[in-house]
Amino acid sequence: MRLSLRPRSGCLLICLCVSVGTLLLQSLWVPGEESEVTPAGRSPEEQAQRGPVHGSRRGGPGVGRLALRLEALSAQLQRLSQERDAPNTDPQHLHLLVQSLRQDQQGLVQSVEEQLKRISQKIDQLSLHHRLHREEEPPPGPLESCSVTLDPRYPACSEKVEFLRVRWQLDPCYAFYGVDGTTCSILTYLSQVEDFCPLRLGRNQSVLPCFVSHSPQAEIRTTLSLLHEEIGSSRGPALGFVRSRVEQMSREWIQAGLRMKQSSNNTASPQMKVLLYPGVLAGPAGQRFGSMVERGGPLGELVQWADLSACLTILGHNLTLSTSRDHLHSLIGAAPGGGSCPIQRPLPFDLIYTDYHGLAHLQGAMGLTFQHYQCRFRILDSFGTEPAFNMGSYARSHGYRTLWGSWGLQPLQYMTMFPHTPDNSLMGFAVRQGVRTEGRKHNVAVVYGKQQYMWQGMADYIQVLSNEMEVHATVYQPPGGSAPLPPNVTNHGLLAQDHFHRLLHRAKVFVGLGFPYEGPAPIEALALGCVFLQPSLTPPNSSSFYRGKPTTREVSSQHPYAEHFVGKPYVWTVDASNLTAVRQSIRDIKLTQVKPFTPREFTCAGMLERLQAYITHQVSQDQYNQWNTHDTQHLKRPPVSRLHHLITLLINHIPSGPFSRLGLSCSAREQEVNHLFPAYSPWGRRCGLQAEPLLFSCAGSDPQLRRLCPCRTHLPGQVALSPHGL
Repeated sequence: MRLSLRPRSGCLLICLCVSVGTLLLQSLWVPGEESEVTPAGRSPEEQAQRGPVHGSRRGGPGVGRLALRLEALSAQLQRLSQERDAPNTDPQHLHLLVQSLRQDQQGLVQSVEEQLKRISQKIDQLSLHHRLHREEEPPPGPLESCSVTLDPRYPACSEKVEFLRVRWQLDPCYAFYGVDGTTCSILTYLSQVEDFCPLRLGRNQSVLPCFVSHSPQAEIRTTLSLLHEEIGSSRGPALGFVRSRVEQMSREWIQAGLRMKQSSNNTASPQMKVLLYPGVLAGPAGQRFGSMVERGGPLGELVQWADLSACLTILGHNLTLSTSRDHLHSLIGAAPGGGSCPIQRPLPFDLIYTDYHGLAHLQGAMGLTFQHYQCRFRILDSFGTEPAFNMGSYARSHGYRTLWGSWGLQPLQYMTMFPHTPDNSLMGFAVRQGVRTEGRKHNVAVVYGKQQYMWQGMADYIQVLSNEMEVHATVYQPPGGSAPLPPNVTNHGLLAQDHFHRLLHRAKVFVGLGFPYEGPAPIEALALGCVFLQPSLTPPNSSSFYRGKPTTREVSSQHPYAEHFVGKPYVWTVDASNLTAVRQSIRDIKLTQVKPFTPREFTCAGMLERLQAYITHQVSQDQYNQWNTHDTQHLKRPPVSRLHHLITLLINHIPSGPFSRLGLSCSAREQEVNHLFPAYSPWGRRCGLQAEPLLFSCAGSDPQLRRLCPCRTHLPGQVALSPHGL
């Protein structure tokens, strides 16, 4: 049955609802100026210093606005009642007003229901928070104190307390951890979350171990399905390239894993939880990098990330890939705010592979916890970081400061694309070898250079080449345009990896233009049966390309590894300005028959072997200090059989040891912080020893010094590994 409501009865019902709603909301909403509360846990002295603390609006601003709205509606109803009782009132007018009020009533009832639901949830949260807080609070007792005590074990405690008293509001993370400006809250934070102050009574301090023991052992996998799931939904051209490369090389990785599993030399390592965070792909920088990839930009880093992810998956470790800073924060439990505070929980990853961009992101997210976990970081650093650039204080005072250095990590934590120096670790990459085509090589040259600027100044060089061979290029062509290249050059534009490899299968020679330096493409060309022809750099130089990078290395050719570790008949290095020598080299190459060749360290099996050794042995900082000492070319003697395996303590605490073994007498001995030491100066027969372990290095030179550097034998085709271990 439907009842019609007369205006008078409708007004009375609405008034009743409004009054009840208003009273209910007013009971939940207590304005701050009408209530004062005493914070629990504060001493009387602190209360006197801070004065009365006003309570908060328990219902929040939404409740306040709703209560005010109900009060306004109540006043409107009172005016409506007065208007109804007034003479000469139009009934139709009253009826329209009542209908309008009914609509407002329905909206208000819905708002009240929603607000009451929010209030109920808030009460539940506050109740849970209060219960947890009471469980964490130590029992009250006479020993509980909120004063700063002087303890020689915590010399920075009082300084940190004063700092937070003034600046605790500058970063929301302090309030997140319970700091409210009081001495008690600051001491609790500095003792329980950080470790600058002694623990308060009944508190526990979290322990932040660098490495923890693992019970499960990693088992070689024979599938990459887990990795395909991890990167399957990745977006953008950069991650698209990574995904494509993993898919194309899956067969090689699986076959290498099977051979490793069957090998008697295979030693299991602890199964690691690994985070891969290529910071260069995060945020706006990642978008710019992705757009460069589409225009023929650098692919070397992406090759390394793809091969690293496949390698770790086959080795049996558990991977998480992230290219988002927000995702990174959630993965490591970063506290909200500007990064001044430690993360909320122990780091959930045993190893984090990142780059220089990602290292900065991690420091900003982890705050002071960053230094506790530095030994878990592995930095993909294509061109290497020399110790002189790595140690911040030394770099600043000796002119080695750059944008990328000064992190103070162990030098072996920097992982390079090629073996530039034993100071760093060789990460490398894996060369695809599974795709082969039948038939002999054609008289074809493919030029190495995807951007037009790389061809500048090389017209005569290309002309000599085109007189002897059919020349092809893969230079990026902008939409609607073309790349102006020398005559007689067939440009295919940017090619997908499969198409590029098909072109190399036909080619006899892969031709370098002098830039880019030290990329993966020449090694891939060797694996496909090409000869690599490259310009020499005479005299060796570092070029503007290396300016700002944390290295002083000078290169003698476009690809020093190919020149020195491979050489003829696979690699020919020639002075590009000597056109006669260029022409003769090309004619000699045409008469040379070579088979596909890949150094073992750049095969899937070699990379698996190398990464397995790193993960097994590079888990304690003691490993980083082991040196096998002998003289190098700085003493103008070739490396001989390495019989001496000495650690840095032996070098520094028995000064005559390394020098006397080399037949050198020292008239004076000195020990200082110098990245060129240990070294011998023939002028005055001075013997210099190293005072800072982080500066032991093979990089750099001085004409007045003959340096002593670590040397060791290595496995055939595996420069990074010694028969005796790392």
